[in-house]
Amino acid sequence: MFLWAGSKGAQASGHERRTIYQKIRGYDILDKRRTVTALKAGEDRAILLGLAMILCSVMMYFVLGITMLRSYSDSEWTAESSCTVLNSSITAEVNCTYSCGSDCRRPASYPCLQVFVRLNASGRVLRLSHNEEAQDKSPECFYVPRCRRDSVAMLGVMLNVSEWLKTQPRLLCFYDPGERRDAALLTRLYGRGAVFHSLVWPSCTLGGGVLIVAMVKLTQYLSILCEQIGKIKR
Repeated sequence: MFLWAGSKGAQASGHERRTIYQKIRGYDILDKRRTVTALKAGEDRAILLGLAMILCSVMMYFVLGITMLRSYSDSEWTAESSCTVLNSSITAEVNCTYSCGSDCRRPASYPCLQVFVRLNASGRVLRLSHNEEAQDKSPECFYVPRCRRDSVAMLGVMLNVSEWLKTQPRLLCFYDPGERRDAALLTRLYGRGAVFHSLVWPSCTLGGGVLIVAMVKLTQYLSILCEQIGKIKR
């Protein structure tokens, strides 16, 4: 009788142990499933983030391509040379061809500052403009200021610019190497430095997006590889 009771107790104890083991194994499987689900959700978000970064960088490249890069490539003032200021003087009053808003109640004008320089590389004498915008608005004048009612203040600004140019023994000028233009530029709206700095952030965004997607895919590949190796060892 004691033997029968002992065997029955051993069976019950073994059943309880199996039940506890099954519960623990079930919890482990459930935790693993939850972990896998969380990891998969995180990987999906990371891939979406990487793709969004790539898309944003492509859009930024497109915008820069039709604005800054196009203006830079179409510019005729591509050659650089040191130049010497020959003459800097105010010649006339030029009427504003654009609206000056609330600063003007009547047609306004600005003093036209003409500057002539000699290219030290070729000896050509050219008229100097501040940049492409000033060249397009008023080719005869070095700088096109914002129109204001205070003409005395505008004249003072132009005189200061003229005196500053006279004190510069040499300037770096941009000119047309094909000699199709009889003018030189002091600065370019979109030079090499501006183009380089404008392309840095899209390039970083594109590289970051590609790196995120590649790292997620590599992690997934290594996870599948480890799982296959584990099955083979079993």
